[in-house]
Amino acid sequence: MSSSNKATRPALTPERIMEMARGFQASRVLFSACQLGVFNALESGPKTSEAVAETLGTDPRATNRLLNALCALQLVEKHDERFCNSAAAARHLVKGTPGYLGGLGHLGNLWDTWSTLTEAVRQGTAPNWRPMTERGPQWTEDFITAMETFSAERALEVAGLLDLSGVRRILDVGGGSGIYSIAFVQAGAQVHATVFDLPSVVPLTQQYIEKAKLSDRIDTAAGDYTTAELGEGFDLVYLSSIIHIQSFEENQELIAKAARALAPGGQVVVVDFIMEEDRSRPPWGALFALNMLVGTRSGDTYTEGEVRRWMQRAGLSNVTRKDTSFGTTMIVGRKDQ
Repeated sequence: MSSSNKATRPALTPERIMEMARGFQASRVLFSACQLGVFNALESGPKTSEAVAETLGTDPRATNRLLNALCALQLVEKHDERFCNSAAAARHLVKGTPGYLGGLGHLGNLWDTWSTLTEAVRQGTAPNWRPMTERGPQWTEDFITAMETFSAERALEVAGLLDLSGVRRILDVGGGSGIYSIAFVQAGAQVHATVFDLPSVVPLTQQYIEKAKLSDRIDTAAGDYTTAELGEGFDLVYLSSIIHIQSFEENQELIAKAARALAPGGQVVVVDFIMEEDRSRPPWGALFALNMLVGTRSGDTYTEGEVRRWMQRAGLSNVTRKDTSFGTTMIVGRKDQ
């Protein structure tokens, strides 16, 4: 690390290290409150902790202590032994409200996988890994909801960064809710998109497409991109938040499949956390590499040089890079005419 980078960071005092160590406590309080339905229970107005416990079917004393901790975190307010949501909680933590942070369900699920980090470092892979097809409908819905929430604004920026001139057919691999495909067809009047995802995901995708009233311009294809070919004749194959799920070798094969699916002159677009060559920067990418260690068999975060090599080995050329405002990087490779 350069001296200039060191100068921009506060010193790591013993107090800050201990604050870092205790950071899990606040997040666990928030996750448990969300999972129990505390904020929805308080939606109708102030309640005693006993009334909240009766609504949730929880222990009265323990519920009281949880509510007091939520007060300490400024998520709940307390007046005359009655609890109510803070303004922020009412806006962002009540399911069904326009500002609801839908990604919290998935983040709560990550608690369990991150608890295996010590053993994952020993073994070099996620100790309790299960394929997505075996994680159940609630986990799948939480995951897709989180990806849709995190990507809503990002999709608009990505669509603006892409060169959609001459693009008619887009394949959105592992497209989840279809949020990027929705942005692409809205950005280009001539564009038709196909969202390719697992059979367990596609019904959720179709709901989002129907809600956007774009069923005539976006369709779905069910399959597993790790085993199936991706089709042919596409002008653009889009891979957002996909390469970090897979190993180096699996990504080499996936990029080759994407290249085979292109029409002449088409482009493969990768959007992901891209690391500097020393792999310690950017910081969120370094942490995300550990998220992949505890959550996948062989996922990781990768460098620009690695992505460029995959593309070049797949016969793609004119590889370019664009950074987004939200910490990810777009790398584009084109197939010769």
